Amino acid sequence: MRIFVIGSINMDLVIQSQKYPKLGETVTGFGFMTNPGGKGANQAVACQKSGASTVMVGAVGDAFGPELIQTLQHYGVDTTHVKSHDSVSSGIAVITIAEQDNAIVIDAGANALVDIHAIDEALLTASPNDYVLLQNEIPAKAIQYALRKAKALGLTTVMNPAPAKPLDDADFKYMDYLILNQSETEFYTHLYPITTKEILEASSILKRKGVKHTLFTLGALGSAYVDESVHWVDAHTVAVVDTTAAGDTYIGGFMARRAEGQSIEASMRYASAAAALTITKKGAQQSIPDQASVTLFMSQSKI
Repeated sequence: MRIFVIGSINMDLVIQSQKYPKLGETVTGFGFMTNPGGKGANQAVACQKSGASTVMVGAVGDAFGPELIQTLQHYGVDTTHVKSHDSVSSGIAVITIAEQDNAIVIDAGANALVDIHAIDEALLTASPNDYVLLQNEIPAKAIQYALRKAKALGLTTVMNPAPAKPLDDADFKYMDYLILNQSETEFYTHLYPITTKEILEASSILKRKGVKHTLFTLGALGSAYVDESVHWVDAHTVAVVDTTAAGDTYIGGFMARRAEGQSIEASMRYASAAAALTITKKGAQQSIPDQASVTLFMSQSKI
């Protein structure tokens, strides 16, 4: 079993500050670093670190391209289907960390060149028990094609619609799993879920669109899944250092456990622990914990 992650590969340019600048204001920062990221690459690393055999499908450019590929390979991710382009930069994310949160500006760069030919080339090597994981940082046409191609091949599809962008209603019926946070839920359902009632309503809207399974990540409230009732998994209380890759780690951890046959709720519990460990460290991919660290943390946790 493999997880094919079709998505973005970025170099993060990160700086910290005591506060976010107002419009027209310059503030003093500190701790600048470059850090391999991108939702696709982060989720691929999270899947791999949690024990899943993971294939990255994406593109890099001339700026930072070799370094980004080498980093994925360092973590064990298969980069056979990562294309290199000489005429464009790799994707860039400019990240400001302040007030225990982050603000991000993205230039898609080579991520905009991920196309149906690259998807065909990768998915034709897949087996029926494999998974395909997508986000919203590559072109919409590529996402739509990948969802349909994956289902035609009998693969299990997982969509993380981040950042939230318009999707055709017809796209949702090709999603076996939809994993989204509160802001993304509001974008697609006009509900910002906090209560059990709101979770049920949002889940019902998405189910009517055709989604088979919907998971809601709810920040400090934990995460929730609906079948006949709402299943809540609490968030862990930890010292927050950097929240950059928390959502990506949750998704990668969930995918790895679900792909090996664990229940949805058990996979959510693992994912919640993995995300908690991530926010105790700086950075994106290097902050993502491995399976042994998550398992130890869970054994010591009261949740």
